[in-house]
Amino acid sequence: MWIGREGRGVSGGGSNGTFLEGQMLVAMPGMRDERFARSVIYLCAHSPEGAMGIIVNQPASNIKFTDLLVQLDVIPQDERIHLPPGAGGVKVLKGGPVETGRGFVLHSADFFIQDSTLPIDDGICLTATLDILKAIAAGGGPANAVLALGYAGWAPGQLENEIQQNGWLHCPADSALVFDADAGAKYDLALRKIGIDPGMLSSQAGHA
Repeated sequence: MWIGREGRGVSGGGSNGTFLEGQMLVAMPGMRDERFARSVIYLCAHSPEGAMGIIVNQPASNIKFTDLLVQLDVIPQDERIHLPPGAGGVKVLKGGPVETGRGFVLHSADFFIQDSTLPIDDGICLTATLDILKAIAAGGGPANAVLALGYAGWAPGQLENEIQQNGWLHCPADSALVFDADAGAKYDLALRKIGIDPGMLSSQAGHA
């Protein structure tokens, strides 16, 4: 069900001026795919081989981080009330429609596991092993973290085509867009970061 137990992370592609790795994708109002309507996505990898990202503004309803820790045998049931401050507040997100049974932790760069943690950009990293959950439960995890179930993926050239078709805007990432608890505010926050009044945006607007 979960992220790889063997200690392997997700490989990222090389980043240059044509790739958006480490940036945010913001869905245009005319997004035809309902799974991505009003979504804000942090791009973990973008290269000629395709792209991979985590939706950061769609909470996973009725799923608590502490429940997952118990289900994955990270902690026993009776230790839920003894978790360190902050561990119970980690948000669980619907990261995307691909491999929804796998978990991915986006987190601040103050936590790193050799051969498991992928540094991305702007002090944000991705770790996809159970070791980070054990660290959080023990009080030694990152200062900021969100747990995503599943991810969004694009085949080679697919994301570029969707951007050209005005499916997505993009903007620089920041910790508020990735980690803030108020997921419902992230879409408007991302648009304002680009300099767009959400009330004035039409489905025909160009991309940043």
